Amino acid sequence: MMTDNQPHPRLGLAQKDVPPRTQPSGAPQPVPPPLSVVAPRYYGRWVSLLVAIVLVAMVAHSMITNPNFAWGTVGKYLFSPTILEGLWVTVWLTGVIMALAIVLSIALAVMRLSHNPLLAGFSRGYIWFFRGTPVLVQLIFWYNLAALYPTFSVSLPFMPTLYSGSMNDLITPWTAAILGLGLNEAAYMAEIIRAGISSVDEGQQEAARALGMQKVQWLKRIILPQAVPFIIPPTGNQVIGMLKSTSLVSVISLSDLLYSAQAIYSRTYENIPLLIVACIWYLVATTGLSAIQSKIERYFQKGKRR
Repeated sequence: MMTDNQPHPRLGLAQKDVPPRTQPSGAPQPVPPPLSVVAPRYYGRWVSLLVAIVLVAMVAHSMITNPNFAWGTVGKYLFSPTILEGLWVTVWLTGVIMALAIVLSIALAVMRLSHNPLLAGFSRGYIWFFRGTPVLVQLIFWYNLAALYPTFSVSLPFMPTLYSGSMNDLITPWTAAILGLGLNEAAYMAEIIRAGISSVDEGQQEAARALGMQKVQWLKRIILPQAVPFIIPPTGNQVIGMLKSTSLVSVISLSDLLYSAQAIYSRTYENIPLLIVACIWYLVATTGLSAIQSKIERYFQKGKRR
């Protein structure tokens, strides 16, 4: 309870200075009208939605009514053993190439951040070369490596040759695909991992050194666990991009999904239906990879959620 000399809580006046409220005796106090909440009207959203529906309907009608799409042929070859084998080759190549690229990229990123000028210079040169030349050129180059080195040998200095063989036997289409795409992807992944490591505050590294940790220890226990949430989203994009980039191996006669579709329509001359089949399976595979990426992102970012 306020006394007469205490200041009014809002006006800053003493209670005795505030004039009393005067109302006619017996008069009811006025009741304020209830407030009505009006939701905002987004007319632009409805207009854009209507335009999108019309466009989708037009495209769907054109695809359904156009006999050149040959949807019967699409259904016939959608689960063809040749197509499914090519799909498996595409998925397998994506996994192997990305595993090789991630291992190499971690080493390249650490070398790039090293204070050793030789290691840092080697990493910069590697990234400069493989990012600066087209991946298709690299793929064809590895496939034709036997033109430069017809034979290869393994030996130690001042020791007899341990093994010698033909380069054509070593560089098969599988080997050329893994080397051509894997080494190129490692250059891009190295920059992603380097950016993720650089995003961690330098004070974390200084604290780890103050505790006497070696570089491998603080990278494994402190830096990389904090950098992983920043590395995963672009890495997921690279995996999806690699799934589609494996279609380049069709130029070296490796039976991936696209090459399998080409092998069928080279006999049947049904180009468009078989390309639609390949597109459907690429969409299915990328959708699955996107779902896996989302789950991994949620797992590593669960500590940041409120």
